[in-house]
This record gives sequence, C-alpha cells and structure tokens, in this order.
Amino acid sequence: MEEINTFLADIGSVIWGPFVLIPLLLGTGLFLTIRLRALQFRKLAPALRLGLVKRKDDGGEGDISQYQALTTALAATVGVGNIVGVATAIALGGPGALFWMWITALVGMASKYSEAFLGVRYRVTDARGEQSGGPQYYLHRGFAEIFGRTGGRVGLVLSIVFAVFAVLASFGIGNMTQGNAVATQLENSFGVSHVTTGIVLFVLTGAVLLGGIKSIGRVTAGFVPLMILLYIIGGLVVLVVNAEQIPAAFALVFTDAFTGTAAVGGFAGSAILYAIQMGVARGIFSNESGM
Repeated sequence: MEEINTFLADIGSVIWGPFVLIPLLLGTGLFLTIRLRALQFRKLAPALRLGLVKRKDDGGEGDISQYQALTTALAATVGVGNIVGVATAIALGGPGALFWMWITALVGMASKYSEAFLGVRYRVTDARGEQSGGPQYYLHRGFAEIFGRTGGRVGLVLSIVFAVFAVLASFGIGNMTQGNAVATQLENSFGVSHVTTGIVLFVLTGAVLLGGIKSIGRVTAGFVPLMILLYIIGGLVVLVVNAEQIPAAFALVFTDAFTGTAAVGGFAGSAILYAIQMGVARGIFSNESGM
C-alpha cells in the first residue's frame, strides 16, 4: 500500500507541477478571458438576472429552467471543496494559496462558461426525448464539425476517454470526499455510524439521479438556496467573531502569494510554487472549471 501511495504521489506531483495542469488550466482560463473580452465580468449582471430573477425561458428547448441549471451547477461547487479544500490549501501551501484559488476562480469562470456553451451547442436529444450534452458530446461532434471525418474519429476517442475518467474521478472527488465528510461529522456530532450514513446517502442520491436531469433540477432548486444561505451565514459568523483579524489575514494572503511560507518549507521559490500548486489544485476541486 505504501508503494502505491508513493507511486500516486509521484504522478500527482508531476501532473499538478509547474509544467502540466497548472499552466494549462491557468493559461487556458487567461486565454479564454482575453478571447471572450472578460465576458465573465461584463455579463455577470445579466447572467445573474436570467438565473435568479427571470429564472425560466418559455421559448427554450432545455429540460430544466435557467434557475434549475444554476442551482444544479452550484450544488456541485458549493460545499466540501469550499470548506475543506480551502483549509487543505492553506495547511499545505500556506496562506498565499488562497490568493491563487481566487485567481483560478476568476479566470476559471471563462473556462466554465466555455464548457457550458459547448455543452449546449453540441447537445443531442436522446431516446427519451431529453437533452444530453457535455464534453463527451462536444469533443466528438465539435471535432467532426471542424476537422471532418478524421477529426471526428479523434474526437470520439477523446470523448470515450473523458467519459471513462469522469466515471473514475466521480468516485474520488465526487463521492468519497463528500460522503466521508458527511459521515465523519454525523458520527462526531451525533454518533451516527458511517454505515448508516452511507446507506441513507446511497438511497437518497440514487432516487434523485435515476429521475434524470429534471429530477436533479427540482431537488437542487429546493435544497441549494437553503444550503447557500446556511453557508453564507456560517461564514459571516466566523468573520464577525474574528473581525479584528481580517485585515492582517488579507495582508498575509497577498504577501504570502509572492513570498511563500509553505508548510513544506524549502527555499522561497519552491514555497511560492507550492502555494500556486495548492491554490490551483484546490480551486479546480472547488469550482470544477476546466474539468
């Protein structure tokens, strides 16, 4: 087991190192931000109006409303990643990692928009008459449209690879982390066993997922606003209780982002790099832009 952990750690250090995913994800987000002329900032107000005020487009062809689409996306990005992910990033990469999580989120909004746009652009209607989309569709259909038959074959391979890895990843970052966090807190706070929590989560999650995107949209539309409200209230309580520490904390985040005092130690350059690595990695885990 120790050898497996060492092997995975070595792979992870390369993938999340300075030459692969960090420049790829940040670079792509920055490129898209420039290419789209900072659309995530220019169109933020109308986007929020469509999602929170208008909520539903009667002439749309989708299976769920704009509001349900928003809550479905938020359901996957607000929670464990924002709480445990931030704490992990700071513990491993130092306070400066938080700055790089912010940067990842800002440029990542352009990546997130592009992924959603392509998902809608190349979606298809399945046998049940419902809309199906996502990277596994736009990789195949988009490559075929742009590069012809050869591109279609390449896109098909990429779409299959993405689907397989998405399924594998769902067990780790989509189920185990969240399930473990819920089970641990319930056991510590109320003495509920892990097995009981796991069975209940399995049944409730399965009931929602088997109903398709319409079922998911209805459930998230009801639960997500309450979840976010509790999340914001909890965060505000922590900030109010520690109000006198906020200015110093902000100063530490910004200075650490470019000087580095990572928990792993080492020379300043390595500490800065590790802060960036932890910030980007946990940022992607939190907001899923570039998945």
